[in-house]
Amino acid sequence: MRRSKLESYEQILKALAKKPLTIDRLAYETNIDCAILKQRLDFMIGNGLTNERQVGKKALVTVSERGIAVLSALSIQERLDKVRSTIMNLDETTEVLPTLSRRNRRTN
Repeated sequence: MRRSKLESYEQILKALAKKPLTIDRLAYETNIDCAILKQRLDFMIGNGLTNERQVGKKALVTVSERGIAVLSALSIQERLDKVRSTIMNLDETTEVLPTLSRRNRRTN
């Protein structure tokens, strides 16, 4: 299944929140093609979510404070979506239970 840009950005931020990575290692960790990853990183660097810095011969990508804030907001939204889904399931269950209870009484 193809993931959305937002899902790609979130995966990149999660990987970089753990530790700075080279582009190759980040591509491996996120399972994103290097060419697409470079496009996503250019956007993220342009919007202040990530930084690229030279450490010796390696170019490392790091997450910025703004990137951490965005990742936190996305995590909160994900938790809220799970809570919303649970509440909807509970609502459906409370609607079905009385019907099942009535059916059960009729058969006994």
